[in-house]
Amino acid sequence: MTFPTTGKPVSRKAKGGLAVVVVAVVAAGAAAAAVALARRDSAGAASGPQLPPATAKITRQDLRATEEVTGDLGYGPANSLINRLPGTVTSLPIAGSVIKQGQVLYGVDGRPAVLLYGAQPAYRPLGPGDEGVDVKQLETALRALGYTGFTVDEKYTSDTAGAVRQWQEDLRLPESGRVELGRVVFAAGALRVETLRVELGQPAQPGSPVLSHTGTTRLVTARLEVSDQKMAVPGTPVKIEMPSGTTVSGTVDKVYSVIEAPSGQGQQPKTRLEAIISLADPKAAEGFDAATVDIVFTVAERKQVLAVPVAALVALAEGGYGVELVDGTATRYLRVETGLFAGGQVEVSGAEIAEGQTVGMPK
Repeated sequence: MTFPTTGKPVSRKAKGGLAVVVVAVVAAGAAAAAVALARRDSAGAASGPQLPPATAKITRQDLRATEEVTGDLGYGPANSLINRLPGTVTSLPIAGSVIKQGQVLYGVDGRPAVLLYGAQPAYRPLGPGDEGVDVKQLETALRALGYTGFTVDEKYTSDTAGAVRQWQEDLRLPESGRVELGRVVFAAGALRVETLRVELGQPAQPGSPVLSHTGTTRLVTARLEVSDQKMAVPGTPVKIEMPSGTTVSGTVDKVYSVIEAPSGQGQQPKTRLEAIISLADPKAAEGFDAATVDIVFTVAERKQVLAVPVAALVALAEGGYGVELVDGTATRYLRVETGLFAGGQVEVSGAEIAEGQTVGMPK
Protein backbone atom coordinates (compact mmCIF):
# COMPACT_ATOMS: atom_id res chain seq x y z
CA MET A 1 0.00 0.00 0.00
CA THR A 2 1.06 3.63 -0.43
CA PHE A 3 0.82 6.14 2.42
CA PRO A 4 -0.72 9.53 1.65
CA THR A 5 1.46 12.61 1.96
CA THR A 6 -1.33 14.87 3.17
CA GLY A 7 -4.48 14.53 5.18
CA LYS A 8 -5.07 12.19 8.14
CA PRO A 9 -1.95 10.24 9.30
CA VAL A 10 -1.98 6.52 8.46
CA SER A 11 -1.16 3.99 11.17
CA ARG A 12 -0.38 0.29 11.22
CA LYS A 13 0.53 -2.29 13.84
CA ALA A 14 4.26 -2.69 13.43
CA LYS A 15 6.42 -5.52 14.74
CA GLY A 16 6.51 -5.43 18.50
CA GLY A 17 2.86 -4.37 18.76
CA LEU A 18 3.38 -0.60 18.43
CA ALA A 19 1.16 1.41 16.13
CA VAL A 20 3.38 3.72 14.11
CA VAL A 21 2.17 6.94 12.55
CA VAL A 22 4.04 8.26 9.54
CA VAL A 23 4.30 11.93 10.44
CA ALA A 24 6.94 14.64 10.70
CA VAL A 25 8.38 14.97 14.19
CA VAL A 26 9.11 18.52 15.29
CA ALA A 27 10.32 19.07 18.84
CA ALA A 28 12.27 21.78 20.65
CA GLY A 29 13.09 23.46 17.37
CA ALA A 30 14.58 20.30 15.83
CA ALA A 31 14.30 19.55 12.12
CA ALA A 32 11.37 17.49 10.81
CA ALA A 33 11.83 13.73 10.65
CA ALA A 34 9.82 10.98 8.88
CA VAL A 35 10.15 7.22 8.43
CA ALA A 36 8.57 5.15 5.63
CA LEU A 37 7.12 1.86 6.94
CA ALA A 38 7.69 -1.51 5.29
CA ARG A 39 5.06 -2.55 2.74
CA ARG A 40 2.54 -4.94 4.26
CA ASP A 41 -0.36 -6.92 2.87
CA SER A 42 -3.99 -6.30 3.90
CA ALA A 43 -3.63 -8.72 6.86
CA GLY A 44 -0.69 -6.74 8.27
CA ALA A 45 2.00 -9.35 7.49
CA ALA A 46 5.21 -8.24 5.84
CA SER A 47 5.42 -9.01 2.14
CA GLY A 48 9.20 -9.45 2.49
CA PRO A 49 12.21 -8.01 4.28
CA GLN A 50 11.98 -4.23 3.88
CA LEU A 51 14.91 -2.45 5.48
CA PRO A 52 14.89 1.31 5.97
CA PRO A 53 16.63 3.35 3.26
CA ALA A 54 19.32 4.49 5.68
CA THR A 55 20.52 3.76 9.21
CA ALA A 56 22.31 5.42 12.11
CA LYS A 57 23.86 4.25 15.37
CA ILE A 58 22.67 4.99 18.89
CA THR A 59 25.64 6.80 20.40
CA ARG A 60 26.62 8.03 23.83
CA GLN A 61 27.60 11.69 23.75
CA ASP A 62 27.31 15.12 25.34
CA LEU A 63 24.40 17.22 24.10
CA ARG A 64 24.37 20.99 24.33
CA ALA A 65 21.47 23.21 23.28
CA THR A 66 22.53 26.77 22.48
CA GLU A 67 20.95 30.10 21.64
CA GLU A 68 22.68 32.86 19.70
CA VAL A 69 22.06 36.55 20.33
CA THR A 70 23.58 39.75 18.97
CA GLY A 71 25.84 41.97 21.04
CA ASP A 72 28.14 44.97 20.82
CA LEU A 73 31.88 44.90 21.42
CA GLY A 74 32.92 48.07 23.20
CA TYR A 75 33.66 49.29 26.70
CA GLY A 76 30.35 48.66 28.40
CA PRO A 77 27.67 51.19 29.35
CA ALA A 78 28.64 54.85 29.70
CA ASN A 79 28.11 56.90 32.87
CA SER A 80 27.83 60.65 33.27
CA LEU A 81 30.44 62.69 35.11
CA ILE A 82 28.69 65.44 37.06
CA ASN A 83 30.39 68.79 37.61
CA ARG A 84 30.42 70.27 41.14
CA LEU A 85 32.47 73.41 40.42
CA PRO A 86 30.97 76.82 39.52
CA GLY A 87 32.52 78.93 36.80
CA THR A 88 33.37 78.55 33.09
CA VAL A 89 34.63 75.43 31.33
CA THR A 90 38.21 76.16 30.30
CA SER A 91 39.59 72.72 29.35
CA LEU A 92 38.18 69.39 28.19
CA PRO A 93 39.71 66.01 27.31
CA ILE A 94 39.54 64.44 23.86
CA ALA A 95 36.81 61.85 23.27
CA GLY A 96 38.37 58.38 23.40
CA SER A 97 41.22 59.43 25.68
CA VAL A 98 42.01 57.54 28.88
CA ILE A 99 42.38 59.45 32.14
CA LYS A 100 44.39 57.82 34.93
CA GLN A 101 44.93 58.61 38.60
CA GLY A 102 46.29 62.09 39.22
CA GLN A 103 45.46 63.33 35.72
CA VAL A 104 43.12 66.20 34.85
CA LEU A 105 39.59 65.37 33.74
CA TYR A 106 38.53 68.91 32.80
CA GLY A 107 39.11 72.49 33.94
CA VAL A 108 36.91 75.23 35.36
CA ASP A 109 38.15 78.82 35.59
CA GLY A 110 41.61 77.60 34.66
CA ARG A 111 41.81 75.14 37.56
CA PRO A 112 41.70 71.35 37.16
CA ALA A 113 39.26 68.71 38.36
CA VAL A 114 41.47 65.68 39.04
CA LEU A 115 40.79 61.94 38.94
CA LEU A 116 41.74 59.92 42.03
CA TYR A 117 41.01 56.25 42.63
CA GLY A 118 38.43 55.32 45.23
CA ALA A 119 35.06 53.59 45.50
CA GLN A 120 33.38 56.27 47.66
CA PRO A 121 32.13 59.21 45.54
CA ALA A 122 33.22 62.66 46.69
CA TYR A 123 30.29 64.27 48.51
CA ARG A 124 31.85 66.94 50.76
CA PRO A 125 34.88 69.20 51.09
CA LEU A 126 37.69 67.68 53.15
CA GLY A 127 39.97 69.34 55.68
CA PRO A 128 41.67 68.92 59.04
CA GLY A 129 39.42 67.23 61.62
CA ASP A 130 37.35 65.29 59.08
CA GLU A 131 37.13 61.51 59.43
CA GLY A 132 35.75 58.76 57.21
CA VAL A 133 36.28 56.40 54.31
CA ASP A 134 36.64 59.29 51.87
CA VAL A 135 39.54 60.66 53.94
CA LYS A 136 41.32 57.31 53.80
CA GLN A 137 40.90 56.93 50.05
CA LEU A 138 42.19 60.50 49.54
CA GLU A 139 45.28 59.63 51.59
CA THR A 140 45.66 56.31 49.74
CA ALA A 141 45.58 58.12 46.40
CA LEU A 142 48.06 60.77 47.54
CA ARG A 143 50.45 58.07 48.76
CA ALA A 144 50.13 56.26 45.38
CA LEU A 145 51.06 59.55 43.66
CA GLY A 146 54.22 59.81 45.74
CA TYR A 147 53.17 62.20 48.52
CA THR A 148 54.33 61.20 52.02
CA GLY A 149 54.60 62.45 55.59
CA PHE A 150 51.23 61.26 56.83
CA THR A 151 49.55 58.07 58.06
CA VAL A 152 46.97 56.47 55.77
CA ASP A 153 43.89 56.16 57.97
CA GLU A 154 40.44 57.73 58.24
CA LYS A 155 41.65 60.90 59.99
CA TYR A 156 42.47 64.14 58.16
CA THR A 157 45.35 65.46 60.25
CA SER A 158 47.75 68.37 59.89
CA ASP A 159 50.14 65.93 58.24
CA THR A 160 47.46 65.12 55.68
CA ALA A 161 46.96 68.84 55.08
CA GLY A 162 50.71 69.20 54.49
CA ALA A 163 50.64 66.53 51.78
CA VAL A 164 47.57 68.17 50.23
CA ARG A 165 49.40 71.51 50.05
CA GLN A 166 52.26 69.85 48.18
CA TRP A 167 49.75 68.28 45.77
CA GLN A 168 48.02 71.66 45.31
CA GLU A 169 51.35 73.35 44.60
CA ASP A 170 52.10 70.83 41.85
CA LEU A 171 48.69 71.51 40.30
CA ARG A 172 49.12 75.30 40.67
CA LEU A 173 46.12 75.47 42.97
CA PRO A 174 45.78 77.68 46.04
CA GLU A 175 47.74 75.90 48.80
CA SER A 176 44.96 75.78 51.37
CA GLY A 177 45.55 72.27 52.68
CA ARG A 178 41.84 71.61 52.14
CA VAL A 179 40.12 69.80 49.23
CA GLU A 180 37.05 71.62 47.94
CA LEU A 181 34.06 69.64 46.69
CA GLY A 182 34.41 68.98 42.97
CA ARG A 183 38.20 69.41 42.83
CA VAL A 184 38.60 65.64 43.09
CA VAL A 185 36.58 62.99 41.23
CA PHE A 186 36.83 59.52 42.75
CA ALA A 187 36.46 56.47 40.49
CA ALA A 188 37.34 52.81 40.88
CA GLY A 189 39.95 52.99 38.11
CA ALA A 190 41.00 54.72 34.92
CA LEU A 191 38.24 56.30 32.84
CA ARG A 192 37.80 56.37 29.09
CA VAL A 193 36.09 59.51 27.76
CA GLU A 194 33.10 58.45 25.67
CA THR A 195 31.51 61.79 24.70
CA LEU A 196 31.70 65.43 25.79
CA ARG A 197 28.51 66.98 27.15
CA VAL A 198 29.66 70.62 27.24
CA GLU A 199 31.79 72.93 25.12
CA LEU A 200 34.68 75.16 26.00
CA GLY A 201 33.52 78.52 27.26
CA GLN A 202 30.14 77.28 28.46
CA PRO A 203 29.07 77.86 32.06
CA ALA A 204 30.08 75.02 34.34
CA GLN A 205 26.74 74.35 35.96
CA PRO A 206 27.07 72.47 39.26
CA GLY A 207 24.97 69.32 39.04
CA SER A 208 25.16 69.13 35.23
CA PRO A 209 27.09 66.49 33.24
CA VAL A 210 30.43 67.43 31.74
CA LEU A 211 31.15 64.21 29.88
CA SER A 212 30.19 60.54 29.70
CA HIS A 213 32.76 57.88 30.43
CA THR A 214 33.32 54.14 30.46
CA GLY A 215 35.93 51.83 31.88
CA THR A 216 39.00 50.92 29.85
CA THR A 217 38.38 47.16 29.65
CA ARG A 218 36.94 45.70 26.44
CA LEU A 219 33.49 44.25 27.12
CA VAL A 220 30.57 42.82 25.18
CA THR A 221 27.01 44.00 25.78
CA ALA A 222 24.39 41.39 24.84
CA ARG A 223 20.79 42.42 24.12
CA LEU A 224 18.28 39.94 25.54
CA GLU A 225 14.57 39.47 25.98
CA VAL A 226 13.17 39.26 29.49
CA SER A 227 12.31 35.61 28.79
CA ASP A 228 16.06 34.91 28.39
CA GLN A 229 16.84 35.85 31.98
CA LYS A 230 17.50 32.28 33.12
CA MET A 231 20.18 31.66 30.52
CA ALA A 232 22.17 34.80 31.35
CA VAL A 233 23.08 34.98 35.02
CA PRO A 234 26.37 36.30 36.43
CA GLY A 235 29.08 33.69 36.08
CA THR A 236 27.54 32.03 32.99
CA PRO A 237 30.21 31.04 30.41
CA VAL A 238 29.55 31.99 26.78
CA LYS A 239 31.27 31.86 23.41
CA ILE A 240 31.74 35.06 21.40
CA GLU A 241 32.14 34.98 17.63
CA MET A 242 34.37 37.92 16.67
CA PRO A 243 34.16 39.81 13.34
CA SER A 244 37.49 38.19 12.39
CA GLY A 245 35.85 34.75 12.56
CA THR A 246 37.63 33.66 15.73
CA THR A 247 35.72 32.43 18.77
CA VAL A 248 36.57 33.76 22.23
CA SER A 249 35.39 32.55 25.62
CA GLY A 250 33.59 35.00 27.86
CA THR A 251 31.75 35.23 31.17
CA VAL A 252 28.58 37.13 32.08
CA ASP A 253 29.57 39.73 34.68
CA LYS A 254 26.23 41.39 35.34
CA VAL A 255 22.70 41.65 33.96
CA TYR A 256 20.37 44.62 34.27
CA SER A 257 17.00 45.79 32.95
CA VAL A 258 16.63 48.53 30.35
CA ILE A 259 13.36 50.38 29.69
CA GLU A 260 12.98 51.32 26.04
CA ALA A 261 10.82 54.31 25.16
CA PRO A 262 7.75 53.61 22.98
CA SER A 263 8.60 53.66 19.27
CA GLY A 264 5.19 54.99 18.26
CA GLN A 265 2.09 56.70 19.54
CA GLY A 266 -0.10 54.47 21.67
CA GLN A 267 2.65 51.92 22.27
CA GLN A 268 3.89 50.93 25.72
CA PRO A 269 7.49 51.09 26.98
CA LYS A 270 9.33 47.82 26.49
CA THR A 271 11.55 46.14 29.07
CA ARG A 272 14.57 44.19 27.90
CA LEU A 273 17.79 42.93 29.43
CA GLU A 274 21.41 43.74 28.79
CA ALA A 275 24.21 41.42 29.88
CA ILE A 276 27.77 42.69 30.32
CA ILE A 277 30.28 40.02 29.28
CA SER A 278 34.02 40.03 29.93
CA LEU A 279 36.48 38.43 27.52
CA ALA A 280 38.75 35.63 28.70
CA ASP A 281 41.40 36.97 26.31
CA PRO A 282 41.11 40.79 25.98
CA LYS A 283 43.77 40.73 23.24
CA ALA A 284 41.18 39.11 20.96
CA ALA A 285 39.46 42.52 20.76
CA GLU A 286 42.54 44.36 19.56
CA GLY A 287 41.94 46.11 16.26
CA PHE A 288 38.22 46.57 16.89
CA ASP A 289 37.18 49.87 18.45
CA ALA A 290 33.51 48.89 18.17
CA ALA A 291 31.89 45.94 16.42
CA THR A 292 28.82 43.73 16.35
CA VAL A 293 29.41 40.19 17.58
CA ASP A 294 27.40 37.01 18.07
CA ILE A 295 27.16 35.54 21.58
CA VAL A 296 26.36 31.84 22.00
CA PHE A 297 24.66 30.92 25.28
CA THR A 298 24.28 27.32 26.46
CA VAL A 299 20.62 26.94 27.47
CA ALA A 300 20.74 23.23 28.38
CA GLU A 301 23.35 20.51 28.57
CA ARG A 302 23.33 16.74 29.11
CA LYS A 303 26.49 14.72 29.70
CA GLN A 304 27.09 11.25 28.19
CA VAL A 305 23.51 10.37 27.23
CA LEU A 306 22.25 8.02 24.53
CA ALA A 307 21.25 9.93 21.41
CA VAL A 308 20.02 9.39 17.85
CA PRO A 309 19.50 11.78 14.96
CA VAL A 310 16.16 13.56 15.26
CA ALA A 311 15.23 12.14 11.86
CA ALA A 312 15.29 8.62 13.36
CA LEU A 313 12.22 9.35 15.51
CA VAL A 314 8.77 8.09 14.52
CA ALA A 315 5.52 9.14 16.17
CA LEU A 316 3.38 6.43 17.77
CA ALA A 317 -0.36 6.44 17.24
CA GLU A 318 -1.01 5.99 20.95
CA GLY A 319 1.29 8.95 21.70
CA GLY A 320 4.97 9.42 22.23
CA TYR A 321 7.89 8.45 20.04
CA GLY A 322 9.78 5.38 18.97
CA VAL A 323 12.67 4.24 16.78
CA GLU A 324 12.90 1.49 14.20
CA LEU A 325 15.52 -0.92 15.53
CA VAL A 326 17.44 -2.73 12.75
CA ASP A 327 18.92 -6.15 13.55
CA GLY A 328 20.41 -7.74 10.47
CA THR A 329 17.53 -8.16 7.99
CA ALA A 330 14.82 -7.72 10.65
CA THR A 331 13.36 -4.54 12.08
CA ARG A 332 11.05 -3.71 14.95
CA TYR A 333 9.80 -0.57 16.62
CA LEU A 334 10.73 0.36 20.17
CA ARG A 335 9.16 3.06 22.28
CA VAL A 336 11.62 5.67 23.58
CA GLU A 337 11.50 8.57 25.98
CA THR A 338 12.97 11.73 24.50
CA GLY A 339 15.04 14.27 26.39
CA LEU A 340 17.14 17.16 25.14
CA PHE A 341 17.07 18.12 21.45
CA ALA A 342 20.34 19.72 20.32
CA GLY A 343 22.38 20.00 17.14
CA GLY A 344 20.17 17.61 15.15
CA GLN A 345 20.42 14.93 17.86
CA VAL A 346 17.90 13.91 20.51
CA GLU A 347 18.44 12.22 23.84
CA VAL A 348 16.61 8.87 24.05
CA SER A 349 16.08 6.26 26.75
CA GLY A 350 14.12 3.03 27.09
CA ALA A 351 14.22 -0.44 28.56
CA GLU A 352 15.73 -2.02 25.43
CA ILE A 353 17.74 0.94 24.16
CA ALA A 354 21.51 0.51 24.23
CA GLU A 355 24.61 2.17 22.82
CA GLY A 356 25.71 0.83 19.43
CA GLN A 357 22.28 -0.34 18.24
CA THR A 358 21.26 0.49 14.67
CA VAL A 359 18.11 2.48 13.95
CA GLY A 360 16.34 3.27 10.71
CA MET A 361 16.57 6.63 8.99
CA PRO A 362 14.88 8.23 5.99
CA LYS A 363 17.01 9.07 2.96
